Amino acid sequence: MLPLVAATYFMVAGGPYGLEDLIGKTGYALALVILVVTPLLWSLPTALMVSELSTALPEEGGFYVWVRRGMGPFWGFQESWLTLTGSVFEMALYPTLFVDYLGRFAPRWTDGFRGTALALPVIVVCATWNILGARAVGETTIWLNALLFAPFVAIIVIAAIHPAVGGATTAPPLQADVLGGILIAMWNYMGWDNTSTIANDVDRPQRTYPLAMLGAMLLVIGSYILPVAAVAHARLDIGMWTAGDWVDAGRVLGGGALATAVAVAGMIGAIGTFGTLMLSFARLPAVMADDGFLPGVFDRHMKTTGAPWVAIALCAVIWALCLPLGFVRLLLLDVLLTGLSILLEFWALVALRIREPGLARPYRVPGGVAGAVAIGIPPLALMVLAFVRDHSERVGNFSELTIGLGILALGVVLYLISPGSRRQA
Repeated sequence: MLPLVAATYFMVAGGPYGLEDLIGKTGYALALVILVVTPLLWSLPTALMVSELSTALPEEGGFYVWVRRGMGPFWGFQESWLTLTGSVFEMALYPTLFVDYLGRFAPRWTDGFRGTALALPVIVVCATWNILGARAVGETTIWLNALLFAPFVAIIVIAAIHPAVGGATTAPPLQADVLGGILIAMWNYMGWDNTSTIANDVDRPQRTYPLAMLGAMLLVIGSYILPVAAVAHARLDIGMWTAGDWVDAGRVLGGGALATAVAVAGMIGAIGTFGTLMLSFARLPAVMADDGFLPGVFDRHMKTTGAPWVAIALCAVIWALCLPLGFVRLLLLDVLLTGLSILLEFWALVALRIREPGLARPYRVPGGVAGAVAIGIPPLALMVLAFVRDHSERVGNFSELTIGLGILALGVVLYLISPGSRRQA
């Protein structure tokens, strides 16, 4: 139970890092409202869906298996395609964040090409960690969580004892980017389905998954809201908040020692999140290879740990190639692609309710088919907002929405030419 809660926490959050831009875009009060409302509309429905499907179909491959069984092989392939392409944009974020926080107290180490050179060992270390197996990753994340939380407990306590330390204005920006803030919150609350791909490694999954979802959700929400409320209470300057500025908040509240501790915790959070997400994503190529959608070599597992080592190595190489991309562009594309894959999971929940009403469901979302449909409506509404926002963001001469639609079209083509599509036929 505890290793799964810890791993889920890192897959979803990895600390309040990444919320800086949310505060900067919207101000303290609106940021807190978004952090309270978003999990109700996004995280809670997703966690309920994951709890039902993980307990009904606790198999390696998780959400890929759910969508394939509920909606057929074509949509199962698209589920994995969206998740893996989304991971390409997401997974380069964490080594980048690691380098950013290292640069806060050792800027000479991260200047220019040195930053990329330091990000590569992070990927290698996490790949090696994953090859040691799911148990090794899960148990280590318990200790990483403790190290990650320590400096933020200090921030909360100092801000509570000495309010208005900063003494600066906390008025929101004149032009608050509400949609941009919601997208950042969605990204920070994504990942609840990722633990489903390691169901074969979870003891008593029918009992463990629902409780782990609940425990991780409370942990995530608390670790976001309490630090943001603390720095708002301390009246830290609203203009200071951009990516990496939790370090500056630590310096204002507790001096150089706390700033260093926050930076080190940021590096721990980046490693923990990258390592646990690799644990999830690397299972997909292995399961797809077993279905004939990828070469059989990707289904090779370590005899001692059961880890799909070829898939882990391939994913590590691809993610390393994306390191030069920028943070915000990575984040928005990831929300678009991963969000669409989550919608497919909600539709699979409904499809399985209709097609297999007698399927054993140790945990069941209440309300029958109507209940399954209802919990998917709030995430769908948020994804519509994501489409609107991505239409205005550009990468070169193209909007991010256009790039996303191109990736969707490529997924259809790849399915049609894959040997697995002919096997399924």
